[in-house]
Amino acid sequence: MRMIIRKYLEVFCLVKFNTLLVRGGKPDDNHTGAVNVPIYNSSTFRYPKLGAPVRWDYERSGNPTRDNVENVCAELEDGDRGFAFSSGMAAIHAALSLFKPGDHIIIGDNIYGGTFRLVNDFLKPRGIKFTAVDTQNVNAVENAFTPATKAVYFEPITNPLLKVSSVQEISKVAHEHDALVIVDNTFLTPYLQRPLDLGADLVLHSATKYLGGHSDIMAGIIVTKGQQLCDQVYNLQNSIGAVLAPQEANLLRRGIQTLNIRMDRHLANAKKIIKYLEANDKVARVYYPTVDKNSRDYRIMKREANGAGGVLSFELKDGLDAAKFVNSLKLIILAVSLGAAESLIEVPAFMSHFEIPKPRRLEMGIKDELIRLSVGLEDVDDLIADLDQAFAKI
Repeated sequence: MRMIIRKYLEVFCLVKFNTLLVRGGKPDDNHTGAVNVPIYNSSTFRYPKLGAPVRWDYERSGNPTRDNVENVCAELEDGDRGFAFSSGMAAIHAALSLFKPGDHIIIGDNIYGGTFRLVNDFLKPRGIKFTAVDTQNVNAVENAFTPATKAVYFEPITNPLLKVSSVQEISKVAHEHDALVIVDNTFLTPYLQRPLDLGADLVLHSATKYLGGHSDIMAGIIVTKGQQLCDQVYNLQNSIGAVLAPQEANLLRRGIQTLNIRMDRHLANAKKIIKYLEANDKVARVYYPTVDKNSRDYRIMKREANGAGGVLSFELKDGLDAAKFVNSLKLIILAVSLGAAESLIEVPAFMSHFEIPKPRRLEMGIKDELIRLSVGLEDVDDLIADLDQAFAKI
């Protein structure tokens, strides 16, 4: 299927990324002339006769609407096959279900709170072994390998401190040990980075975030390279059954079509807000990969990505009340999640990362004064004015 799509696109010279966003996926769904793939709201599909080969038979195993968005994601990530799940955590669960008791996985030491819970409360008790390391330190990754190590799992930009790890460097080390590289690329999206082209074997997304982009669906995506890995992930998707419903698949398809336009606005707004925060005497530090142009984070971003995304974090100076600050905002919404049209703000220690014990949070650098802002698409002057009036109240 992927080769058919690629051939179709090449014939019409539609091979650049921004065109793939709008026109990728299955090129000709039916004979009605519809420019969008219909929502096939059917849980089962007819056999023409007993024993006849069919493309779809039962929605969990495949659906034309879901198939379309899976193909789009595979094209955007330059992978061989895409898989759509009912949530980002369902995608992460499927990816980590590739492994069995006794297997060892090296994992980033600053991972999403839900992943932390899945690893520690569910997978470790069932015999899968994990070692958490600072994936910014390639030597630490190298030293963590054992004969049982099967994979390295990490986020190229960590949440909420926005630390950068090199996909290229980690992939090189992992493949020398015959281990898979699994990358959660939710923050950057394929518009800003394509980990499979940098050496990763499997890339996943919480498509609830930037790919969907409108806070109206929950979805997860996995894209793989290599026939064996594609077959393994499909078997897990079909067996576990946490698939994306046709209605949500259609909304995800629609969100993806405007990813480039939205990401450009997220980046532009974030740049102006960072400049404002850096000049604010109530801010101790701003966290964003390109703030320090002399840093290794900045060099990796310039080499491996086309931008650092629309999420930033900042730390209030000691003695200032983060709760009072976020409660004083009038336009920016106090809520978890990110990557939406609207700007969302949260205090990680009490919201997205509350599952992590406080001593561990502090070791990671997540203080009670740390605030994470997912910059939306509003007029940036309005966002800065809202921040300004909230600062005045603390």
